[in-house]
Amino acid sequence: MGNRVFVVGVGMTKFEKPGAREWDYPDMAREAGTKALEDAGIDYRQVEQAYVGYVYGESTSGQRAVYELGLTGIPIVNVNNNCSTGSTALYLATQAVKSGQADCTLALGFEKMQAGSLGTIYDDREQPMMRHLLALAELQEFAMPPAPYMFGAAGKEHMERYGTTEEQFAKIGVKNHKHSLNNPYAQFQDEYTLEEILASKRIYGPLTKLQCSPTSDGSGAVIVASEAFVDKHGLADQAVEIVGQAMVTDMESTFADRSAISLVGADMTRVAARKVYEQAGISATDVDVIELHDCFSTNELLTYEALGLCPEGDGGKLVDAGATTYGGQWVVNPSGGLISKGHPLGATGLAQCSELTWQLRGTADARQVSAAATTSGVALQHNIGLGGAVVVTAYRPANR
Repeated sequence: MGNRVFVVGVGMTKFEKPGAREWDYPDMAREAGTKALEDAGIDYRQVEQAYVGYVYGESTSGQRAVYELGLTGIPIVNVNNNCSTGSTALYLATQAVKSGQADCTLALGFEKMQAGSLGTIYDDREQPMMRHLLALAELQEFAMPPAPYMFGAAGKEHMERYGTTEEQFAKIGVKNHKHSLNNPYAQFQDEYTLEEILASKRIYGPLTKLQCSPTSDGSGAVIVASEAFVDKHGLADQAVEIVGQAMVTDMESTFADRSAISLVGADMTRVAARKVYEQAGISATDVDVIELHDCFSTNELLTYEALGLCPEGDGGKLVDAGATTYGGQWVVNPSGGLISKGHPLGATGLAQCSELTWQLRGTADARQVSAAATTSGVALQHNIGLGGAVVVTAYRPANR
């Protein structure tokens, strides 16, 4: 079964528009890492292993980043898993503790990005997304840039298959921008009407600019610890237990389904969620608060269904019912999500973990989801990267 695993410290920087702040990735890592260590009330010398995630950077940037916290000779592993990089670092840090190899680990992620749409660096070799893009081009006419094309195409397919409307996707943008008003870490803190979301620049399919996550700079960090470490240092009152976690990569169905929805990872999410619910002994109805990967509004709606919040095809009905905001059955992306909080690829999964830890502790201030701050609170995290990997994690307060 393995050992029990807990999050005992979290920290993150404010997410910023690339170039808006005079800092480099070591500065980001120092800020987020120091906050996480201070939150846990421990010294860096107590950390036994570190997993450091980033997508854009030179080899061993992970070492350079963590050296801002100390030089203790511990194993430092550089992690790159596209947009799920941060949660992959968390997954590895958790595995090290769960297996008994370490009592205290650090998962840290950062990104220093270029402004504008994501591009490629190495043009002399096969692109990792090429198989996905070629498969999608057989279904819908190819367009650039690739990311909004893929998720926009999945949205179009959902509209054609289930009658989902552009307004339903746009309402997700309205919700997440509104949620970010109360998040001091968010890149954007602006509220928009449905009409403004729909009237913003058309990107692809149902997607407009205000339904797309921006490029961002920033960092997040999480301290993971064993039950023995929690007991020794008296951290039970602030610890959050990881009660389920699964990582899934592309399966045969990704391509065999001949579906844009499968190509952007819905099946990966569905399988990972089932594993996590089984591990945690919960169902989707037990969850109070969710941070999920809304790189585009279309993906948030697809993820509702893949996580089992509603039957396949009913995501639009969930939006119209207000089921995924304050006053609804779940609060999804109280942080503002990727659309409004920002999306520095290596940091996103760790920022999600930070938000859910604050929610379960009852320290999320104006964003607080009241049901999450009880002894029965349950939080769910979903982070996906195409090409492809998804990590789903369930959390509960340690003192439950």
